[in-house]
Amino acid sequence: MTAESADLTALGRVHIVGIGGAGMSGIARIMVARGVVVSGCDAKDSRRIAALRALGVDVSIGHSADHVAAADTLVVSTAISATSAELVAANASQVPVLGRAAALAALMLGARGVSVAGTHGKTTTTSMLTVALQHCGADPSFAIGSELNETGSNAYQGSGPDFVAEADESDGAFLALPAFAGIVTNVEPDHLNYWGTFEAIEAAFLEFCAAIGGRGGFVTVCLDDPGGARLVSAARSAGVDIRTYGETEAADYRIELLGVGESGWRFDVWERGVRLGEIQLGVPGRHNVLNATAALVTGIGLGYNAADLREGLASFSGTRRRFDYKGSVAGVRVYDDYAHHPTEIAATLRAMREVCGDGRIVVAFQAHHYYRTAMFVKEFGEALGLADDVVVLEVFAPGEEAIPGASGVAMAAHVPLPADNVVFEPSWSRVAEQLVGRARSGDVVMTLGAGDIAMIATEVLELLRSRESDLS
Repeated sequence: MTAESADLTALGRVHIVGIGGAGMSGIARIMVARGVVVSGCDAKDSRRIAALRALGVDVSIGHSADHVAAADTLVVSTAISATSAELVAANASQVPVLGRAAALAALMLGARGVSVAGTHGKTTTTSMLTVALQHCGADPSFAIGSELNETGSNAYQGSGPDFVAEADESDGAFLALPAFAGIVTNVEPDHLNYWGTFEAIEAAFLEFCAAIGGRGGFVTVCLDDPGGARLVSAARSAGVDIRTYGETEAADYRIELLGVGESGWRFDVWERGVRLGEIQLGVPGRHNVLNATAALVTGIGLGYNAADLREGLASFSGTRRRFDYKGSVAGVRVYDDYAHHPTEIAATLRAMREVCGDGRIVVAFQAHHYYRTAMFVKEFGEALGLADDVVVLEVFAPGEEAIPGASGVAMAAHVPLPADNVVFEPSWSRVAEQLVGRARSGDVVMTLGAGDIAMIATEVLELLRSRESDLS
């Protein structure tokens, strides 16, 4: 069984709409490696598109029905509107259309698939497992929502039997993947614009586990997470092979924290009373202890050596837009992170507190989607209160209808810091100024959010350089 065994010739020439996205660019990379002729289009140019062009992919900027003329199959991301020129033309000319999940599922056929799911932590856990397997001498294929620091790539066609994929629950895509093994990092309310209720999300995660169980596989689930614990009970009742991990004594793989240093946590893992050995992480954050343990447990379940897996996890250096260090000027360190849910923001800021020393944390945050802001406006404010100074941007929700109370102003009002330490800044062009004006030597500036806010981190560094003499 090899990852390249699936026959993709039936797809013919593939055109990918939204090819610059994290998931779609990864699918394009693997298709090209499999010999598929791929073209694509996107609304704007990007670093990922430049990388695809270097692989020989013909990418157009902008949308046009003409793109479909030479295509045998159209692949579209979930962000593409039903009225897009390519999709309308494909439907009119009966060109087959695949969604992102179906395309990824086609790539995984024939491989020993591992789907990494959960409300938070998917990208890091997928990345950790990939690096750990590589350290074991395996050559897994992978598709991740961000670029590995080790390789600079978000997807790769390997020669080994394993295919590790980040499995997105936001639109039900994780239910389409033909995985043998799975990970569920946590189960919390999110993406209710698609699921409607939290109960529907919980039912979907149970369906995810049951499908893997039906293939004779196993699922690794965090027992520390309340949603995960409920899932464990339901899935085991359904006969699914579940392996649990966490700090709780009841976990099959119990974590024992040993201490935290500048690079990250040091901890032991015990498998039903047997010590597997110590791991020293090279990335900060207590949440990454859980992510690393999920990868360890799954690697063991796949038959890899625990000692080799532990060494691989210790070598992991991170992924783009996850605690992403951008640079330092005049003693001010600048980071960017994708955190866009209150739980993620709190975990990220606690991790920064572990490594920032005596410095203050100055944060800019932009929420993504009105529905999420409406659900968590109070929780967003409370999580941001773990910083010392906070700049709140307006919600990024293009094409969505505004929801009363789901605004940056409302969020800023819930941040439990003195009034001088919180500001709502409606102007994108003034955010970098706000951050630099609040930062001093020894402080950390962080940009947080799922949109384009990472661009502001670059602006902050440029502004800091222009004022370096004033800050020294």
